Amino acid sequence: MKKTLLLVFTCFSLFTHAQQAGRITGSDRKPLEGATVSNLRSGGHVHSSPSGFFFLKEARTGDSLLITHIAYASRWVVAGADSLSIRLEAIPFQLDNVTITNEPKHLHILSDIDLRTNPVKSSQELLRKVPGLFIGQHAGGGKAEQIFLRGFDIDHGTDINITVDGMPVNMVSHAHGQGYADLHFLIPETVEKIDFDKGPYQAAKGNMATAGYVAFETKDHLDNSSITLEAGKFNTLRTLAMLNLASTEKQSAWLATEYLRTNGWFESPQNFNRLNLMGKYANTTATGDRLTLSFSHLNSKWDASGQVPQRAVDAGTITRFGAIDDTEGGNTSRTNLNLQFIKQLKHGAYIKNIAFFNHYDFELYSNFTFFLEDPVNGDQIRQKEKRNITGFESVLHAPLSIGNLPLELNAGAGLRNDAVSDMELSHTRNRQETLQRIQFGDVNETNLYTFASAELRSGKWVINPSVRVDHFQFEYLDKLAASYKTLAQQKSIMSPKLNFLYNQDRQLQLFLKLGKGFHSNDTRVVVARSGEDILPAAYGADLGAVWKPVPCLVLNTALWYLHLQQEFVYVGDAGIVEPGGKTQRKGIDISARYQWGKYLFINGDFTYAHARAMDEAKGEDLIPLAPKITVAGGVSFKHPSGWNGALQSRHLGDRPANEDGSITAKGYFITDANISYQWKWVTVGVIMENIFNAVWNETQFAIESRLVNEPASVTEIHFTPGTPFNVRGMVAVRF
Repeated sequence: MKKTLLLVFTCFSLFTHAQQAGRITGSDRKPLEGATVSNLRSGGHVHSSPSGFFFLKEARTGDSLLITHIAYASRWVVAGADSLSIRLEAIPFQLDNVTITNEPKHLHILSDIDLRTNPVKSSQELLRKVPGLFIGQHAGGGKAEQIFLRGFDIDHGTDINITVDGMPVNMVSHAHGQGYADLHFLIPETVEKIDFDKGPYQAAKGNMATAGYVAFETKDHLDNSSITLEAGKFNTLRTLAMLNLASTEKQSAWLATEYLRTNGWFESPQNFNRLNLMGKYANTTATGDRLTLSFSHLNSKWDASGQVPQRAVDAGTITRFGAIDDTEGGNTSRTNLNLQFIKQLKHGAYIKNIAFFNHYDFELYSNFTFFLEDPVNGDQIRQKEKRNITGFESVLHAPLSIGNLPLELNAGAGLRNDAVSDMELSHTRNRQETLQRIQFGDVNETNLYTFASAELRSGKWVINPSVRVDHFQFEYLDKLAASYKTLAQQKSIMSPKLNFLYNQDRQLQLFLKLGKGFHSNDTRVVVARSGEDILPAAYGADLGAVWKPVPCLVLNTALWYLHLQQEFVYVGDAGIVEPGGKTQRKGIDISARYQWGKYLFINGDFTYAHARAMDEAKGEDLIPLAPKITVAGGVSFKHPSGWNGALQSRHLGDRPANEDGSITAKGYFITDANISYQWKWVTVGVIMENIFNAVWNETQFAIESRLVNEPASVTEIHFTPGTPFNVRGMVAVRF
C-alpha cells in the first residue's frame, strides 16, 4: 500500500511547481499543526503538517507571507530561497485572530473557539461541544450516552462516527446497540482538538458518518504537571493527576489517571465507580518524521434505577427518583493501544499511518418492561460480550498542482476487524440467576476500505470531489444452534462526495456540500435476513455560509437535507434490529460566536429539524424522539487577574415519542455554571449543574410495560430524571 501511495505522489509531482518550504513551531519549540501560511500577493495559502512543515506554491522571493494560528500571535515573514524556520508566540485567545479559510472542514472553527473560551468539565460535555448535539444518560452513568443530532435519535451511535486519535470508538454489532459509542475512557483534560462535520461529506469518514462525525485529538505534551480534586453533592468525588514526564523539542511524554465515584441523585444509590489511565509518548526527528504511542484503560461499574413509568410517579407509588427495578446496572472495561507514524516526504507531503488494538468487556443488566413478558420473575435481561478490535490506516497527504491550479490530494486505505466472543442476550433474575439464553454466539466483522479526496483551488473557488469504497465481511457463529455452522454475508458500497466552496475574502465563505454515506446493520441481523439491508445508504446536501462581518463575530448557517434508505430501530430486550423504512430529514443550523471586549465570550446555537418516515401514511409518519428544536448558548470569561467562569444553557424542545404523536417526550431548559480563580500555581473553583433546580427528564421513551399488580400492559412515557441542582468544589495544583 505504501509503495502505491508513493507512486501516486510521484506521478502528480510532475505537475508541481512548488516554491517556498518551511517549518512552524510554537514558543515551546514544538511543531505546530494547522497553522495557515498565506501569500499576500497571490492569495494562495497552505496549512502546516502535523510535524509543522509547509510547502507554498508560487511564492516568489520577496513575497509577504502571513502566518496565523488560532492560539498564537500572527506574524509576517518574507519569502526567500531558503527554507524558513518560523516560531509563533502563544497569546491569550482573541476572536480577532480567527480567519476564515477555504477549507471543506470549516466547522472546526466553532470547536476551536469553544475549547479555548470554555473548556469541558466532564466526559459528558465532550460531545456537547458539537453545536446542536444533545446527549442523555439513562443507566447509572457507566453506559454510553444517548445521542441526538439533526433530527436523529442516534441511540448510542448508529448514525454518528466517533474517533479518538484516529481510533474508532463506535462498536459495530454491539451486544446492546449498533454503533455503541462509549467515550468514558477519554479524560476531558487531555483533549487538544475536536474536529467535526455534519452530514456524509468527508471521504475519510466511513461507517455511521451519516448525521456527522466527531474526531477527538489528545494532547501531544503537557505544559506542566497537575493534581485536581473535586467533591460535591451525592457523595461525588473525582481525582485527577496529570504528570509531565518529558517535554523537549524532540520528544514528550505524559501520564494521566482519573478516578470518579458518585451515588447519583437517585433513592437507590448508583455506587458508580470509574477508573481511567492514559499515557502518550511522542518523538519527532530533525527531518519531521513523528512517532506517537498512546494507551488508555477504563474500568467502570455501577448500579442503576432505569427508566421509571410516569403512571407510577403520578400514583405516588414511587417518586421521580425512585425505581421499579433497582437491580439494573453493569460493568465495562476497555484497553486501547494506538501507534501513529508520520513520514515526512518532499514538497510538504507526508504519509500518516495509524495502527490500533482495543480489548473490550461489557456486561449490562436492564429491565425495560418490568413484568410484561414474565409476570413471576420479571423481565430483566443481561447483554454481555468480549471484543478485540484490530485495525490500521495509511493516508497520503500531498500538496500538488495541475498546471497552475493548486491541488491537495488525500488518499488512504485501511482495515478494521471486530472479533466478538460470547455475545449474549439472556433473561435473568436479580443479576445472579440466568433463566434463559435468548442469543449466544460469536461475531467476526471485517471492514476493508479505501478513499481518495482532492481539493482543487482556482481563484476564490475550491472544488472537493472524493470517493470512498468499503467492503464488509459478516460472520456469525450461533452457539445455541443444534449444529455447528458459521453464517456469513458480504457486501460492498461506494460513497461519492462533492463539495464546492467559494471564499469571497477572509470574512465570508459560501459552501455547497453533496454526499453519500452509509451505516451498517448488526451482523446477527444481516445473516438472519440473508443479506437484506446490510449497508443502507444516506444521501445528504448542505447549503450555507461562514461569515465574519466584524472582527469580534463569527456566524455559521446551513440549510440541509438527509435521506436514509433504511432506518434501524434496535429492540434491546428482543435482540433484534427492526427495519424502519425510508426516512428524510431537513432543517436549518445557525451558530454564532461573539467576543465582547477583551475577556467576555458569547456563544449561541439554534437548530430546527423536520423528520419523517417516507413509507408511512401522513399522521403516522413521525420519527419517535427525533428532536425538532434545540437551543444552546451562554457566556464565558477569562480574565488575566485569574478569574474564569461560564454560564451555559441548553433547551431541547418537545418531541413525539411515537409515530402518531399521541405521546410526547417533554422538553427541558437547563442552565449550568462554573467559576474559578487561579493564583500562581493553585486554582480553586465551583462547578454547578441545573442552577435553577428545574424538574426535567434526561431521557424518555414510549414503552409498553406492566407493573407487578397490573392486569394489563400500558404504553406511556418511561423516563430517567435529570439531575436536580448539583454542586461540587474543585482545587487544582500545578507543578
